[in-house]
Amino acid sequence: MSKYEAVIGIETHVQLATKSKLFCGCDNDSREAEPNVNICPVCAALPGSLPVLNGKAVELAIRAGLALNGEIPKQTKFDRKNYFYPDNPSNYQITQYDEPIVGKGKVELPGGKTVGVTRAHLEADAGKLVHPPGKDYSLVDLNRAGTPLMEIVSEPDMRTAGEAKAYAQELYHLMRYAGVSDCDLYYGNMRFDVNISLRLAGSKELGTRAEIKNLNSFRAVYGVVEYEAGRQAEVLDSGGKVEQETRGWNEDKQITFSQRSKEEAHDYRYFPEPDLPPIVVTDAMLAKAKAGLPDIMPNDVRSTLAELEVKKQDVEFLVEEALLAEKVFESRQHTQDPKRIIHIINWVANQFNDEFRGKTPDAKRLAQLADMFEDGIVSSTNAKNIFILMHEDSADPEELAEKHGYLQVSDEGELQTIVEQVIKNNPKPVQQYKSGDEKVLGFLVGQVMKESKGQANPPMVNDIIKKKLGDK
Repeated sequence: MSKYEAVIGIETHVQLATKSKLFCGCDNDSREAEPNVNICPVCAALPGSLPVLNGKAVELAIRAGLALNGEIPKQTKFDRKNYFYPDNPSNYQITQYDEPIVGKGKVELPGGKTVGVTRAHLEADAGKLVHPPGKDYSLVDLNRAGTPLMEIVSEPDMRTAGEAKAYAQELYHLMRYAGVSDCDLYYGNMRFDVNISLRLAGSKELGTRAEIKNLNSFRAVYGVVEYEAGRQAEVLDSGGKVEQETRGWNEDKQITFSQRSKEEAHDYRYFPEPDLPPIVVTDAMLAKAKAGLPDIMPNDVRSTLAELEVKKQDVEFLVEEALLAEKVFESRQHTQDPKRIIHIINWVANQFNDEFRGKTPDAKRLAQLADMFEDGIVSSTNAKNIFILMHEDSADPEELAEKHGYLQVSDEGELQTIVEQVIKNNPKPVQQYKSGDEKVLGFLVGQVMKESKGQANPPMVNDIIKKKLGDK
């Protein structure tokens, strides 16, 4: 066992899913935009311009706080955080310091561990610096300036790379389920700053921390903790001292590198934002935020599906797809037996791909298809075929089954005729079965399914073959 223990906390920036920026009417989505087109006097910090708070951002922040089991204070305010950087035209950031919109909360990880949330606050993002390869200058793009962010600050409750990654993933799920953000990691709509220090195992005294900023993947969070814990251990073992600093992450080399010394809170000279009054959080605002939360959250999905003994990989797949999970769970209300959603989950997990994302059939039709399969109206293969058709065709599954010839044949007389023909055409397998080779039965059933174009009822076929071959 290592003589050191890692102490890990994560600050997560989440871009809120509003149409406009935090303090002006500029478009909040600049993913495909040309540089410096989504800007105005406010986000460009021109003299005389004044911020106007986006009410939807406040609603989403409260909703995020509820998803985090966080305290929602009755009053919150904005502050100025002063720092000088080329992509920050005002030379300060409007953020929240001592009165954040969300107080203490928690995130429950799969497996039972709970990570505390210190706070979560609203703030406006800075712009973006572009460094052209081979050039000796940088370009400034202010499209992101003023983008509404929620910064979620965890307690230093994590001890391993696995726990850090699990926390980042669960936060991702919570924010997407709550509709707070699309959390698009590729475009930086969710970014992680990992703080890590080492201390002697068993000690309560914290070591000197390093902050690794702007990680946009769960793999990077894991890799940073693994590497940085090892780097700091080497420094301490050699008699050195870990520096408090901000470090970057080199994805290709899988190493961290020093960027600058780490500032303390007093270096930012926080003071109340003079152009924005405090926000009073009313009961009506709380009620509206609560109404925006879904009926199910990630741990609801896990606990319910665990009771139904759904495979773990299928459970986590469904947790990953928030909108899909909501429809699948809603389908329980329309089935004859709620356990039949297991069939739906199997079809979804096996057939789902990017082509189907956002096209999931409605819950009622999913339930109808599950009932049709369970009642023997369609086979497993054809149920999957119908499921695929339902993504493009709004017809009921019964109509699709009839239209495409997928209704299962359960007429005993018709099935006996097909079975007799299969027995006649396959004398060698028939003899093998009569000699005790029961594995051949599957082959014969398969031949009947082939002759019936997949429409024969497999259990009935199974019974008829056995009877025909003398196995009463």
